[in-house]
Amino acid sequence: MSARILQILVTSLNCRDCPPAMALLRAVGCALVVPDGHRVVPEDELGRLVGDCDAVVAGIDPFTARVLSAAPRLKVIARTGVGYDAVDVEAATALGILVTNAPGSNAISVAEHAMGLMWALLRHGVALHNSLVAGRWQRIVGTELADKTLGVVGLGNIGKQVAVRARAFGMAVIATDPVRYDDFAAQHGVRYVPLDELLRTADIVTLHAPLDATTHHLIGHAALALMKPTAYLVNTARGGIVDEDALVAALQMRRIAGAALDVFEEEPLRHGGFGALDNVVLSPHIAGITKEAIERMAFVGVQTVLAALRGERPQGIVNPDVWEHRRR
Repeated sequence: MSARILQILVTSLNCRDCPPAMALLRAVGCALVVPDGHRVVPEDELGRLVGDCDAVVAGIDPFTARVLSAAPRLKVIARTGVGYDAVDVEAATALGILVTNAPGSNAISVAEHAMGLMWALLRHGVALHNSLVAGRWQRIVGTELADKTLGVVGLGNIGKQVAVRARAFGMAVIATDPVRYDDFAAQHGVRYVPLDELLRTADIVTLHAPLDATTHHLIGHAALALMKPTAYLVNTARGGIVDEDALVAALQMRRIAGAALDVFEEEPLRHGGFGALDNVVLSPHIAGITKEAIERMAFVGVQTVLAALRGERPQGIVNPDVWEHRRR
């Protein structure tokens, strides 16, 4: 590393909430730039903070082309989660900035939350709670997960964890993904099908795909029209995968039975259509946030940054062309 004191911008709330990870950065002599408040940092503020920084341990803050152009020293942006749609990877690549993520670090937490949302939908968990605290003894009949078909859209690290848990509940699992994991599928009894067949067949559709040009509004009017009226949708991936206007309309018309969402097109949630619905369960982008996952994600982000600054190949590289160019 350079003799100059390295400056690390830490916007990731996961890292900021993990004192041992922050201590590790300080222990190797890095100067930390930490924004005020416990929040996603807006674009204008990021542009001011990142100017002299060598690296970023990043949350879901918007590292746009404009922000990146204000950071001539920046060598690496390490996302502490899986998704990296908040980073303009094309702009970063053009500027020679390495972008990484932390695949698998929160997979268990997200998978458990997805299963919890499925239970909440089929067993009316929110309605039962609200009924009791309102002084009523309302015994709403639910539905078992066993023997239902779960459709997994995206059989990556998180999708695999969901599939394993669903099989333990006695569910049949079908999946769609442009990348096939045939050994895993054979071992765990997962059957690959095209997306349209998955939507027509599944009793619950759970989303675990990245957000990119191919998945934006993947679940819109046409996709929802394929689902059974008794089916449910669960999204713990990225809000932009679902057309929220189309989903609200489908829920209002009971075109599908219900939905559970942990992620939204705008966060904090701004769409007012969900508030009047009784067939939706919402949580505030919390699926991957557990004590265990926070620590794993924080240390992955910190260790990735330190490895990259030492000239070592870090894990989770999103734009390998930058790394290969550095090696020449």
